[in-house]
Amino acid sequence: MANDTVLWEVDRRGVATVTLNRPQVNNAYNGDLLQGLHDAMDSIGREPHLRIVVLRGNGRHFQAGADLSWISGVAERSPAENERASRVAAEAIRRLDTCPVPTLALIQGGCFGGGTGVAAACDVVVASEDALFSISETRWGLMAGIILPQLCQAIGLRQTRRYALTGERFGAEEARQIGLVHEVCPTGGLADAGARIVEAVLMNAPRATTATKLRSLASAQAFVDDGMLRDLVDEHARTRQQDEAREGLASFREKRKPAWYPG
Repeated sequence: MANDTVLWEVDRRGVATVTLNRPQVNNAYNGDLLQGLHDAMDSIGREPHLRIVVLRGNGRHFQAGADLSWISGVAERSPAENERASRVAAEAIRRLDTCPVPTLALIQGGCFGGGTGVAAACDVVVASEDALFSISETRWGLMAGIILPQLCQAIGLRQTRRYALTGERFGAEEARQIGLVHEVCPTGGLADAGARIVEAVLMNAPRATTATKLRSLASAQAFVDDGMLRDLVDEHARTRQQDEAREGLASFREKRKPAWYPG
């Protein structure tokens, strides 16, 4: 492995487990974690008998969105480097979205920002009752552009307009009701709930399962093509270098309300 921010293994049944492994920062993503996710997808994609990918996070939280300290550093670099960072993130989400085998996310604790995009890109999502969600980018002067296509597919435009514009936090049961989560299990019960989903997938014919997934995406016109991806990446990168992002990130560092808050 190129780094230890993402761990993966494939068992004899063809079940791949991909684990986000930055628990000290609640699995917030930085350049290393994004590259680790790509490395994991490259590696397990070479497995001839791959049947399902299970995505989980080490520690108390599944994925807390972007590492804002890393984002601040990226924002100070050139436009080309900002575009590169956005493209790596966008491609990671697109790869999860179009992975030819079923994907299962097991979510505990916080799932914020980009973490909600990971959830939306997975075929099946199980959350423990302690899970907490938010599409939080606008709180920091950023925007969720590279995950909006998947969120709109998962929870619909109406719910995306609410939660991406307010940044509100919502619990596991609300996530289930709006379609981001399929099943809520008791805290501590993710392994058992996930095992049931895995067993169901393993009972199904592999090629028929892949064909069904890809045809479903095509029928819903849910594929993000290269042109759309280019536009999403460009806007995502430019937003990170604007004044609002600088102020939002400063308010995070200084633990204060941003300047745009009235009064």
